[in-house]
Amino acid sequence: MNGAWAVLDLGMAYTADLHLHSPFAYACSKNLSLENISARAKVKGIDLLATADFTHPKWRENLRAKLTPRGDGLYSFGGLNFLLGTEVSCVYSQGGRTRRVHLLVFVPDFASVDRLVHRLARGGDKGSNKLESDGRPTLKMSAKDFTSIALEVNPATIIIPAHVWTPWYGVFGTKSGFDSLEECFLDITPEIRAIETGLSSDPAMIWPITELAQRTIVSFSDAHSPAKLGRELTVFQGEPSYQGFTEALANQGVEYTVEFYPEEGKYHYNGHRKCGVRQTPEETQNLGSRCPVCGRPLTLGVLHRVASAYSGDQPGNHVARINDEDGFVANDLGRPPFIRLVPLVELIAYALGRGPATKGVVTEYNRLTQELGSEMEILISANLDGLEKVAGEKIAQAILKARAGQVHVEPGFDGVYGKVRVNA
Repeated sequence: MNGAWAVLDLGMAYTADLHLHSPFAYACSKNLSLENISARAKVKGIDLLATADFTHPKWRENLRAKLTPRGDGLYSFGGLNFLLGTEVSCVYSQGGRTRRVHLLVFVPDFASVDRLVHRLARGGDKGSNKLESDGRPTLKMSAKDFTSIALEVNPATIIIPAHVWTPWYGVFGTKSGFDSLEECFLDITPEIRAIETGLSSDPAMIWPITELAQRTIVSFSDAHSPAKLGRELTVFQGEPSYQGFTEALANQGVEYTVEFYPEEGKYHYNGHRKCGVRQTPEETQNLGSRCPVCGRPLTLGVLHRVASAYSGDQPGNHVARINDEDGFVANDLGRPPFIRLVPLVELIAYALGRGPATKGVVTEYNRLTQELGSEMEILISANLDGLEKVAGEKIAQAILKARAGQVHVEPGFDGVYGKVRVNA
């Protein structure tokens, strides 16, 4: 790779965040309007967003009224492109256990949305699904059955297992997940062409796993507020269209992904939030999987799951290597690289010694993105001279250190986000 500018300047690539929510989703900001998310996406440097939550009747009505079809399976609003996509939660019993699996779903047109909503509302043996109760609906059907229904509605439907390692709702999660994609999706497994990493893992934790070698790895923000858009992103090869997106997933057509530091994710380590207990997988192996304070079971995190379930697939650390010049992490397997970033507002707050939501930090963030370009351009490719001239030495050094991985992370656990600080 010849520096980050070479990546950003490719004409045939676009930046996408395809996992977010609406004001009608549980525990999400009421400020998640199309106006707000499109404006924020431009500042972040995002070209394509998912609409989110299209199964919810009020949000769907809003989408239908405001989005303009482009004729290629995408829609436009506020100068931004949108893809009809949402997240669903399948809760069901299989193999003597309760399973909870979150899936991302994408379709090319509102006719497909309407047919899918009709099928879901009609339900099955267990009754109808209450689609109006949550923007991310809980469905009383298996992940396999939902995928089958979605593909019957439109064979061009795309299904991506969301945040695959998350303990409670990932397809491989320790609390309710499976040991393989095939165990979950059975005969329909070949239709699953991509997986989402989630905030508590990155592609390097997936690269060595044989079962996932032919699946495209994508990363998105799972934003519950406009400010969280773009904290993880995927840069796809080609021009944005529904067909282009489909082909990129089928052929690993990803230029690179933008990642959280996985330790910052709230399910990276094992632990018990109530008792303040946090453990590495090695500590849990030695001490047992119950909280040493209260005796309740620990929530076993992503790192534990990857290490315990897929240890035989790990070929060694030589697979991943970081490029000191631009901060990208590459590999020996021909898989797309990625870069770990710290949100710009957090770096400004660190450099100024203030809180991320304070007026001074927000003002500085707005000034930098107006003068230097989008947040992604600033974090990935702005050079030292330009940064120091506009942002000053402290902020410039914080950005370059974060880009190069010169950070310390206090790992997250059991629903508690980790904390990142730039090395002094």
